[in-house]
Amino acid sequence: MATVKEEELPLVLVHRPPNFHFPFKHLLQTHFRLLDPLDSDPPESTHSFFSRHAASVRVLLCVDPTPITRDLLSLLPFLQLIVGSSTGVDHIDLQECRRRIIAVTNAGKAFSPDVADLAVGLLIDVLRRVSAGFQYVRAGLWAQNGEFLLGFKLGGKRVGIVGLGSIGAEIAKRLEPFGCAISYNSRRKKPSVPFPWFKNVYDLAVNNDVLLVCCTLTEESRHIISKDVMTALGKEGVIINVGRGALIDEKELVQLLVRGELRGAGLDVFENEPDVPQELFP
Repeated sequence: MATVKEEELPLVLVHRPPNFHFPFKHLLQTHFRLLDPLDSDPPESTHSFFSRHAASVRVLLCVDPTPITRDLLSLLPFLQLIVGSSTGVDHIDLQECRRRIIAVTNAGKAFSPDVADLAVGLLIDVLRRVSAGFQYVRAGLWAQNGEFLLGFKLGGKRVGIVGLGSIGAEIAKRLEPFGCAISYNSRRKKPSVPFPWFKNVYDLAVNNDVLLVCCTLTEESRHIISKDVMTALGKEGVIINVGRGALIDEKELVQLLVRGELRGAGLDVFENEPDVPQELFP
């Protein structure tokens, strides 16, 4: 069988953070010729590398939610397609892509089951205090202070899902067998969904024990989980976020947790990654 020479393979420019492991790179290399500035020898800045290959690049692979700004796009005048490896596209300047007629794709529903698994795992962890119990034992407090306080069961909890898209639907599917009472908030009511719909997140919080956040980050949804919403959830409330960090007003969340005005939070994302508020570490 004839083999395709590397120079004949379609060219793809890779954009990824320096600390991101690229486990599927070898699979892509059998079909594409990858240009990765992090592999350049001698080391070269992203700006310099992109500029040097600008004339030949038509496709950009964005690994992880690495920002793709208007300034970065200006370095690639012949770009036609951006392939995103994550579900969200809030890290891409979509307005500039529309202006230049650059097609943008994302991972779609590919990771929805995995994110749903994580969301339910975080919820069980917070309610049953699994991680907190581990830290208690590891710090030697069992012998010093006695038994660790028990957590709470998931069964029967009222769970409000913020964003009933593909991820939210997968989460609901997993929570139903636990006997959870599920309701949701989204831009519009979904006729095929049997769960109660709340037009705004505040009312959703008032009527639930848990808020599970998995909606898309937009200018409208930034800080959709505000101080008022978290206060409405109450002192026994739990917040789980597997969407984007900026969906929650993180400063207010931290203060409510520190003051004991929320039972707990399970956070897969943070507002200013990789920086995590130090107050969250006991």
